[in-house]
Amino acid sequence: MAGGGAAPPPKQDDNQPHPVRDQLPNVSYCITSPPPWPEAILLGFQHYIVMLGTTVLIPSSLVPQMGGGKEEKAKVIQTLLFVAGLNTLTQSLFGTRLPAVIGGSYTFVPASLSIILAGRYSDIADPQEKFEKTMRAIQGAVIVASTLQIILGFSGLWRNVIRFISPLSAAPLVALSGFGLYEIGFPLVAKCVEIGLPLLIVLVIFSQYIPHMMKGNPHVFGRFGVLFSVVIVWVYAHLLTVGGAYRNAPLKTQLSCRTDCAGIVTAAPWISIPYPFQWGAPTFDAGESFAMMATSFVALVESTGAFYAVSRYASATPIPPSVLSRGVGWQGVGILLSGLFGTGNGSSVSVENAGLLALTRVGSRRVVQISAGFMIFFSILGKFGAVFASIPPPIIAALYCLFFAYVGCAGLSFLQFCNLNSFRTKFIIGFSVYLGLSIPQYFNEHLAVNGYGPVHTKAKWFNDMINVPFSSEAFVGGLLALFLDITMHKKDSGSRKDRGMSWWDKFRSFRTDARSEEFYSLPFNLNKIFPSV
Repeated sequence: MAGGGAAPPPKQDDNQPHPVRDQLPNVSYCITSPPPWPEAILLGFQHYIVMLGTTVLIPSSLVPQMGGGKEEKAKVIQTLLFVAGLNTLTQSLFGTRLPAVIGGSYTFVPASLSIILAGRYSDIADPQEKFEKTMRAIQGAVIVASTLQIILGFSGLWRNVIRFISPLSAAPLVALSGFGLYEIGFPLVAKCVEIGLPLLIVLVIFSQYIPHMMKGNPHVFGRFGVLFSVVIVWVYAHLLTVGGAYRNAPLKTQLSCRTDCAGIVTAAPWISIPYPFQWGAPTFDAGESFAMMATSFVALVESTGAFYAVSRYASATPIPPSVLSRGVGWQGVGILLSGLFGTGNGSSVSVENAGLLALTRVGSRRVVQISAGFMIFFSILGKFGAVFASIPPPIIAALYCLFFAYVGCAGLSFLQFCNLNSFRTKFIIGFSVYLGLSIPQYFNEHLAVNGYGPVHTKAKWFNDMINVPFSSEAFVGGLLALFLDITMHKKDSGSRKDRGMSWWDKFRSFRTDARSEEFYSLPFNLNKIFPSV
């Protein structure tokens, strides 16, 4: 070396082929680095298309059982879309400030169904009256349930729980938040395999193969693969429909495959602005409220895992406990809005949109805020929004197959911080993931065979309080991993390092890392209003 000086010590990266990363590399745009406006608008519209699946599927399964027709279903979809836009904006501005879409949640469906099937509504002959009374009952339960997350989040109680989470216990929680949704992936694709499977194949080709085969700007196909794939297969599905491919098919097949069977476009109004208490004054029942609160807690745990996945794919640092607690509080406000407006459902972090961040490699906050603008805009202009909402469900389910897989892999990526040669680590990961899949499978199979869950007493609300939590893979696996991690051999030498806490220590407080303050700091100096941060 010239000058006789000693050679500098080798960097850590030189000794490790795949070094541990606080932030995910190779992300094109992180939280604070938005893409150009034209690209950001297209990416925001893509997020809007992806979240339509949940927005349409949930009312489509609930509203007919409530006694509502196509008009009521269209109005509930509009309301759910409008509230999702508001909740996404508030979460990105005042909550965690992550690019997380807050939409309707499948977790709340069993509790809503329990209210719908309550005996006190079975004698109502008028479908419109039955729909409104059922909706008011769901509204009341959701309003009460929202207080749980509001209190846990803004009081800082959830922050104290999150401080115990290590990369070891976060891995099963996040992994099962994605992998645990396998039931609404390929099984729904198979309901119309002739359009669902082509979408899945085309999306994989556009996003994974073509970018590596093209020169110039290969990111276009990977970044907008969803738009390309959906347009191609949607046109193909429409040609099958008008060509008479399903003319003699069973009704169930036609509802899944045809592009003109949703009935949303004709039923949706041209312009309609959702407003609070549009179905009337909410009604309250103590038992149903307790059951919905248990469901809200399950959604809280699942959203915690989804927030970790979003922070990873946005190339942010691990989310500080205080920031996550703040986000939970605002998610509770979102559930309150769902109850006030009457969506028939609660709100949580959209797992599919978290997976879309990984597919596009764009974690910009601005993109998600633009998508919230699309949600609000198309919820008001009902006819235009209904056109996109009429995409056949198997097309949306094919997208889920990729997005849920990405979220599950985000959980596996946290294992890089852990000692995988430790038998303690192996037991906690293996045991929590296995039971996280096995126990919900037992509960769901029991419900499918017998029509009720394993806990079956005369108190329906008590049954729901037990059966709903243990039917969630992320809830069972995540809480089991957390319990084992903080109780099993914690005082052994090297335990803290084995569970990865040595990597996350500097992110336990908001202001101990400049990157955390850059990513999660509130705008307009609002940190003074929320001292928990």
